[in-house]
Amino acid sequence: MAEGIALAEKKLTLPEPLKRILATLKEAGFEAYAVGGCVRDALLDRTPEDWDVTTSAKPEEVKALFPRTVDTGLKHGTVTVLSGKTGFEVTTYRIDGCYGDARHPDHVVFSTSLEEDLKRRDFTINAMAYGEEEGLIDLHGGVADLENGLLRAVGEPSRRFSEDALRMLRGVRFSAQLGFVLEEETRAAIPPLAERLSLVSPERIQAELKKLLLGDFPERLGVACELGLTKVFLPEFDRCMETPQNNPHHSYNVGMHILRALKAAALAEALFRHFPKGEKLELPPGMGLKPPQILQARLAILLHDIAKPLCRTTDAEGIDHFHGHAKEGERLAGKILRRLKFDNKTVEKVKLLVANHEIRTPMTDRELRRLMARAGDENMEMLLEVLRADILAQSDYMREEKLKGLSDITGRICGIRLSGDAVRIKDLKITGSDLIAIGVPEGRLIGKILQELLEQIMDAPELNSRQYLLEAAKQLWKKYGEAEKK
Repeated sequence: MAEGIALAEKKLTLPEPLKRILATLKEAGFEAYAVGGCVRDALLDRTPEDWDVTTSAKPEEVKALFPRTVDTGLKHGTVTVLSGKTGFEVTTYRIDGCYGDARHPDHVVFSTSLEEDLKRRDFTINAMAYGEEEGLIDLHGGVADLENGLLRAVGEPSRRFSEDALRMLRGVRFSAQLGFVLEEETRAAIPPLAERLSLVSPERIQAELKKLLLGDFPERLGVACELGLTKVFLPEFDRCMETPQNNPHHSYNVGMHILRALKAAALAEALFRHFPKGEKLELPPGMGLKPPQILQARLAILLHDIAKPLCRTTDAEGIDHFHGHAKEGERLAGKILRRLKFDNKTVEKVKLLVANHEIRTPMTDRELRRLMARAGDENMEMLLEVLRADILAQSDYMREEKLKGLSDITGRICGIRLSGDAVRIKDLKITGSDLIAIGVPEGRLIGKILQELLEQIMDAPELNSRQYLLEAAKQLWKKYGEAEKK
């Protein structure tokens, strides 16, 4: 109880531009507070991604008070107030009407009551407001739920989820980000309404899935499965949860293996964030990825074994095998990501990682150069992260040998890069212009010859010289040129 009181009385440090916005609205005679997720994060000593304001002022009154505004969503009472390059969403107190599309209210009624505005929000921890003078306003027990690590719907859970179906997935996403658990009644309200998630656009589901996977507890995707949510937007994962892996290399079914791999990746990333900067080089391979790469790696971990249910066979000894699941997984991953409206770059990167995640160590330098060529040299750090997470989610059988093999590969990748060995066409000592100069016509034949030269050089990197490549190119041009004449 003492901790709850301390949290409730905590003084938050608001950004100066936000203070000015709140002060301007109040000086004009309106109520105004920071509200929602920013208050929650500030109470938890997390840095808010953005700061939102709720006010008794109508949109036109807000616009009249500030010189730079953007009409973000006037229909729902939202105006973005610009301060420098930063925008602050300022939304009028409102009461929501019916939610005809299971996502947005058909209409809203502007209100002068903060209580009414907070009442319509999703979870208690997101239904708190804060003012510099008033302090924290918590009408729904948000502080207590923060202290207890609970995600509790505001009011009647079934009503909240019927209004906006995405809130069910958002609840799991908050669980993955904060490590909180769904309160019993809130959790029980989701399965009967899970199918309504199909009414939500793929883009909105994608946004929540990304945040879930990037959270510190991405294995909470398993909660979404238990509640019937993945059946709506990722049914392939549900099949993984039903697919055993009777094999010495595994201790769990396919779905549980995926969840444990996600957990391993998140734990390693959390360790990296808290490691002293000067010592980060001591961490395992694949650490220190940039944010877009972290997402691509997490998506690849989620989908690396997604095709195993389609490829499972059982031999005479009762051992399960999944031959070809990486290649089939590449196809299936592309289908899933396009269904969820991911951008083309992300789709292609994840497909490459899934297609190349099944390797055997030890590897020769020749095999390693070809792996770098197939997966893309620029993607190797992400692939190493996928491989490491995959190993850590398997059984103890040969785990140390696998990790040692992965560490060996990491060191030799650095050696290949330092040696300048060619693993991409652009690493060759000649270019398409050189081929044109010896008579090769512009077009697909140039790419074909350069690719064949790269295949030779990956086997014998010492031959990557201009003189050798030009002679080899002439021979290939002679062979292909004569074939085309026929």
